[in-house]
Amino acid sequence: MFKKYYCLSFLIFSFSLLVTRAAFAQSATLSKGNAAPVFTAQASVAGSAFDFSLKKALAKGPVVVYFYPSAYTGGCDAEAHAFAELIDKFTAAGATVIGVSADDIQRLNTFSSDPKYCAGKFPVASDPGGKIAATYGLGFTPPRLGIKDVLGQDLTHGFIPRTTFVIGKDGKILAVFSSETDHISPTEHVDKALAIVKGL
Repeated sequence: MFKKYYCLSFLIFSFSLLVTRAAFAQSATLSKGNAAPVFTAQASVAGSAFDFSLKKALAKGPVVVYFYPSAYTGGCDAEAHAFAELIDKFTAAGATVIGVSADDIQRLNTFSSDPKYCAGKFPVASDPGGKIAATYGLGFTPPRLGIKDVLGQDLTHGFIPRTTFVIGKDGKILAVFSSETDHISPTEHVDKALAIVKGL
């Protein structure tokens, strides 16, 4: 009997710890001056999958890591197009741009090469389940039935809130802005990120 209650108590404790950690990850978004968690992820550029490494990208210069809810949705499409249009200016400033969403790599292969969106100009990475996002303190909304993208396809993945981190070459976060808290449009994320890297 004691063993039974011990196991039950352990399970309850473990679950509460998991819930507490999840809540902490969602409420404690990293801010300016924090060290950016390094990550590797399957990504796609111009329709080709590869392994993206933040550590390797930072060795070349600052990195703009922008999290977005989903490929082929209005705001995210506009944001990707804006990054593609201005990517030469980011490159001239020595900066790398990487988009991160919970889309699977197959969707990102198409999205990354689509001339209306990423246009093969910069990579987008897959973060199924929002594990990378959680290390940055971002929440994750589970998938919901009935939501479709601009192509009319069901969206079966969850969503990461639109948040941009500008990370210096030393791995420290230089700036962070969110559509939820800062009330800025998807394309304003691009303009603000570019202004910061051009000022370095």
